[in-house]
Amino acid sequence: MSKTKSATKKKGTAKKVKFHTIEEAIEDIKAGKMVVLIDDEDRENEGDLTIAAEKITPQAINFMAKHGRGLICLSLTPERVEDLKLPMMTDTNTSSFGTPFTVSIEAKKGVTTG
Repeated sequence: MSKTKSATKKKGTAKKVKFHTIEEAIEDIKAGKMVVLIDDEDRENEGDLTIAAEKITPQAINFMAKHGRGLICLSLTPERVEDLKLPMMTDTNTSSFGTPFTVSIEAKKGVTTG
């Protein structure tokens, strides 16, 4: 079932924003679409721009950098982090949610400035 929530436009009029089901979001991600994943109000109460790594494009990265205005992250399993020999960002994680960030990474080849 889809949920809706009111959003306010600049002039104070409201429009409906549709929240998709998890299943719909998964289908969009499989199709290469970028989605906004929203966490709970009791957590960070934020949305994350999300796209499947195998579907990423320079245009998608530029969109995230321009409109997301935050960190661009790649989710990795602990095994993949170990295979790539990526050190953790800090020895002692004091993040309120324990997010296990590694040091920043960059593409091995073919990197441009965007």
